[in-house]
Amino acid sequence: MNKDPLTQSIIGAAIEVHRQLGPGLLETAYRKCLAYELRKRGHDAIEEKPIPVIYDKVRMECGFRADLIIDSSVILELKAKSTIHPIDKAQLLSHLRLAGLSVGLLINFHEVKVIDGVTRIANDYRSEAVRD
Repeated sequence: MNKDPLTQSIIGAAIEVHRQLGPGLLETAYRKCLAYELRKRGHDAIEEKPIPVIYDKVRMECGFRADLIIDSSVILELKAKSTIHPIDKAQLLSHLRLAGLSVGLLINFHEVKVIDGVTRIANDYRSEAVRD
C-alpha cells in the first residue's frame, strides 16, 4: 500500500471503524462512523459532497456525490458488498476527474479484514477543477 501519510491515516481510521463495527452494515453507517473517526484524528471530512458535471462550460448538477472528501484532497468511495466491480473503480475515477483531484480510495467494508478491501485509484487528469 502507499506510504502517503494522509492515505495511511485514512486507512488506519477505516481499520479502526471496521474493528469496532465489523462487516455487514450499510454503507451509510460506515460513512458516518469513518467521518467521525477521521475528524477525531484532526482531518476535515466532508460527507456526500455534490460533484457537478461541467459540459460545454456549463455547470450541471447531476446528482453525483462523493461519499467523503478528506482534507480537500482525497475522495473516498465506500462500499459494503461482497464483490467490487469494475464500475465501482470507474465511478471513483470519474469523481476524481470531475472534482479535479488526483487520489481516491475505494474501501469495501464487507471484508473479513478491511485492508483487503482497500483500492487506491490515481487520476493524472488535470483541468480546471470545480471545488465550490
